[in-house]
Amino acid sequence: MHLGLSADELLTTTRSVRKRLDFDHPVERSVVLECIDIALQAPTGSNSQGWQWMVIGDTDKKKAVADAYARNFYKYTAQPARTYAEGDTRAERQPLVRSSADYLAEHFHRAPYLVIPLIEGRLDEGLNSFAQASQWGSILPAVWSFMLALRERGLGSAWTTLHLPDEQEVAELLGIPYERYTQAGLFPVAYTKGVDFKPAPRIPAAQLTHWDHFGQH
Repeated sequence: MHLGLSADELLTTTRSVRKRLDFDHPVERSVVLECIDIALQAPTGSNSQGWQWMVIGDTDKKKAVADAYARNFYKYTAQPARTYAEGDTRAERQPLVRSSADYLAEHFHRAPYLVIPLIEGRLDEGLNSFAQASQWGSILPAVWSFMLALRERGLGSAWTTLHLPDEQEVAELLGIPYERYTQAGLFPVAYTKGVDFKPAPRIPAAQLTHWDHFGQH
């Protein structure tokens, strides 16, 4: 199934999906591979293509990875929440965001597939910003392309990173060579309940764009 969205529709309606993931609808392996094939068209630094894709469908392994995510999720959400100025649309939506995040943490293991994109090389503490930006710039465009490809086919996901404090444990569980590959995130993959997603409230570009000098809008 293809939704036939225009480029602008696809870019403005691809959301982080949590409560609307249909965990009971099986996902064909061929669809996941098709979306990864599309993702592999994304640019990488020096055309290095140092990516790998870990797709987890085994029930026990999904549960173990989801448990690692949940442990860190509840530690993270126990910290004081970020505050926003009065009238900021981000503040208004925080209860909804928290509710959907809680739901995903509870049900993560039910997703038909969990996907972990990998980038060759270790992004360890102390790595300078140039090296970090170069590495991330070689995987993040592909991951976003993967999410866009899912959306066009009636599937959804959410970009999560809270399993990463236990990255080495997860690597050992899945046989990922920890010294060679950095995990870029953890993505539940499922068909969505309905496909009628809309653009989200955002701060206008004019308020966030600086011309020639920071603070000059």
